[in-house]
Amino acid sequence: MTGINATRVQNYIGDPISAEAPRPRAELEEIFADIQADFRYDHELNGCLNCGICTATCPAAHYYDFSPREIVQLLWTENLEGIYDAMQEKIWACAQCYTCAARCPFGNSPGGLIMLMREAAIKHGMESAKNVLRPFSRVMLKLISTGNQLAPDMITADHFADWGPNVSKIDAPLALLRKAIPMPTLNTTKTAWEVNLKTSVELYTIWEATGVLDQLETIDENLFDVITDIMDEKREDWEEFLEEEHEGD
Repeated sequence: MTGINATRVQNYIGDPISAEAPRPRAELEEIFADIQADFRYDHELNGCLNCGICTATCPAAHYYDFSPREIVQLLWTENLEGIYDAMQEKIWACAQCYTCAARCPFGNSPGGLIMLMREAAIKHGMESAKNVLRPFSRVMLKLISTGNQLAPDMITADHFADWGPNVSKIDAPLALLRKAIPMPTLNTTKTAWEVNLKTSVELYTIWEATGVLDQLETIDENLFDVITDIMDEKREDWEEFLEEEHEGD
């Protein structure tokens, strides 16, 4: 009988017209192993009927060369070359709306799988991850160094020129809008709260323990160095505060 030993795993699918040198097999296997090892993987990939509902309902698929079904098929068949290729551009087109997960008759979550692929791209320092995250370096510095959110009135075309012409679409008369729709949660640079020193130190400890800072170093060494210096200063301030409190006892 034929087909008894058949497998869904596609050991090799090359691109005969690509001039790019193939990646070492060991590297591709390591990347896939990191994706597959995540505990979310088995919850979000249950098979594929190849029905195309996920792609048909995907907003990003209407505007980009992107298909949630393709992502699921690549992971389901363990097409290592295809997975690596998708991680160079296609996975960054996903808007993480999870319409695909809501519609999939098999209970797959292409959006969740893409998140795992993005995390792997960051871990392995892929250039695609660096390019995507580079415009957000100032946002990350604001968030990690102060523990605070980015205030809406900090997002302007002048301050974020490298975001491209579309940044002008989010530029709005915030003062006027706040008068029309008064909300206590609409914090600005003038009213934003200051994070407690102890909270900042605790946040740094969490980021270190969970590997966030290790991933940041992989993507942007300069930003990592700046944030590390800020962390060291705040930890010293916290230790000095504790010593002063102890002396007061």
